[in-house]
Amino acid sequence: MASIIVTTRDGQEHVLPAKPGLSVMEIIKDGDIDELLALCGGNCSCATCHVYVDAASAALAGSAGADEDDLLDSSDHRTPESRLSCQIAFTAAMDGMRVTVAPED
Repeated sequence: MASIIVTTRDGQEHVLPAKPGLSVMEIIKDGDIDELLALCGGNCSCATCHVYVDAASAALAGSAGADEDDLLDSSDHRTPESRLSCQIAFTAAMDGMRVTVAPED
């Protein structure tokens, strides 16, 4: 089975099983990473599922759409690696993707 590697705010790495068709947010929530709040449930209307995508995985994750970009602008912790995990649809090609949960705003 495919997996993603999630680094939490305390620096711990978690290898989570990942199923194509789910969002990265759903995979993280299903993996019991509670610090990823995802308050809007994946509707791209908040920024509480903010993650940093590892540079090696960035091309596979694609770029942020206009709505996502606007929400990320509201974060004090935005970087070029910032994405909303609800907007990244996991594919088999993303096996081994690394993301880090961004600091809470």
